[in-house]
Amino acid sequence: MRNVGIPGDYGLEEQGLSNFRTVYWNLYPPALVEQYTLRKEGLLSASGAVVVNTGKFTGRSPQDKFLVLDEVTKTDPDIWWGRINQPFPLDQFDRLFSKMAGYLQRRDIFIQDMVAGANPIYSLTIRIISENAWTSLFAHNLLKRVSDDNRKRQAPSFTVLHCPGFHAVPSQDGTKSGTFIIISLARRIVLIGGTRYAGEVKKSIFSVLNFLLPRQGILSMHCSANQGKLGDIALFFGLSGTGKTTLSSHPERFLIGDDEHGWGEDGVFNLEGGCYAKTINLKTENEPLIWNAVQRFGSVLENVGIEPVSRQLDFDDNSLTENTRAAYPIEFINNYIQTGRGEHPENIFFLSADAYGVLPPVARLSGEQIRYYFLSGYTSKLADTETGLGIEPHATFSTCFAAPFLPLYPRVYANLLEEKISRHKVKVWMINTGWTGGPCGAGARIELAYTRAIIEAVLDHKLDKIATHVEPFFGLCIPETCLGVPPEILDPQKTWADPLAYRQQAQKLIALFEKTNLQSDCFD
Repeated sequence: MRNVGIPGDYGLEEQGLSNFRTVYWNLYPPALVEQYTLRKEGLLSASGAVVVNTGKFTGRSPQDKFLVLDEVTKTDPDIWWGRINQPFPLDQFDRLFSKMAGYLQRRDIFIQDMVAGANPIYSLTIRIISENAWTSLFAHNLLKRVSDDNRKRQAPSFTVLHCPGFHAVPSQDGTKSGTFIIISLARRIVLIGGTRYAGEVKKSIFSVLNFLLPRQGILSMHCSANQGKLGDIALFFGLSGTGKTTLSSHPERFLIGDDEHGWGEDGVFNLEGGCYAKTINLKTENEPLIWNAVQRFGSVLENVGIEPVSRQLDFDDNSLTENTRAAYPIEFINNYIQTGRGEHPENIFFLSADAYGVLPPVARLSGEQIRYYFLSGYTSKLADTETGLGIEPHATFSTCFAAPFLPLYPRVYANLLEEKISRHKVKVWMINTGWTGGPCGAGARIELAYTRAIIEAVLDHKLDKIATHVEPFFGLCIPETCLGVPPEILDPQKTWADPLAYRQQAQKLIALFEKTNLQSDCFD
């Protein structure tokens, strides 16, 4: 077995892995891009970004994700067993691990020893093992990098074994298909097979942190975070496509992190070292910071359109998926917080892209509403196009804005959030980044400029003393005016030509909230 790079002192043999051809340890981006090119894993764009086609899977496979029923989970009363956390027998996990170890023998593998968590008290050492150079580059971009000496000495707290070329046999291995994402908290190993989509690597680590951090009194959050020039912190919760990355990457504020954070006794801290941005329809005039970051050497682009001769990128190309992605280090954003840490937040934003067109673009939430909308985690999913009359939006409720990644009952996270908001007197706002004047296909998308003006008004305390009124359907407190936003935009009823149609659509969405929450165990 040949070692290349910076081998760790904690060897693979100690993890039950051996007999490889070449092990590429902790390579830096230039060497990883070189290996990526030599192995013909994808294309290199004109700007030096790595462009990968992830094949059949262009997103996560939640139906193929499992949590091992082991000595850690089987005695924990807070484990949220069910559709999200499907139990997987420990003996089958061990057999599957052995099969994957056998699959990797006499193959080349790539290893990155990284850290999750900018607060050293709560950080976790992570080892990512993959058969692809580009996945190793993805891990290098998205997790926190440490000095070579520390990388060499650290023993992994958790190991992610990623083998896209290995497929399970459901009848033998206990999986639902050839694809699987299986977490063992006792073995401290994550097994991923049958999918090239690198988001599975990122989110499996987040799932592990969502189990470990709350046990230490830390609220783990699916949110972005930034800091103003005076040190004020803002958090942006939201599901994919609601604007977390766009709204937090602001030229006048400093980015703490893009997607995942912890909130402890001394403030918030980033759980990652990079950003994982959606890039479909990306425009330099709308999102200049992200535009520049995704086109730098070493960025990893998943399923983004590329012209094969000129290697020019086409961010409007959705021929492979709407879920085109870019993974890049946070330092590719000019104004970022190097420590990845900040004080306690002053403002929290719950982002919802409401395709029904009935939620206001901004509302101040009360105590009971905070818990309700946090546990609801509402947004809308659409068909492949956002235009076209007659396309029915699909209401999506992902509790805590993170349901697929929560090993514990949602009440654990909701209780922590309520306690911290109360103790630190945080203001919480609902922001609709979706439609107004009608549903998707009839109304118009709320302009990004208006949403940014609302966010800036909140952060500058310009809405603190503005007159408000309570709208009659959702009981939300709406400001009468906001600098930079037409007054009629603030009240969604006024943007609809047909008041009766608005009332019917509002009642429809309310019924979906009530039905979903009645059937859910999230509110227990």
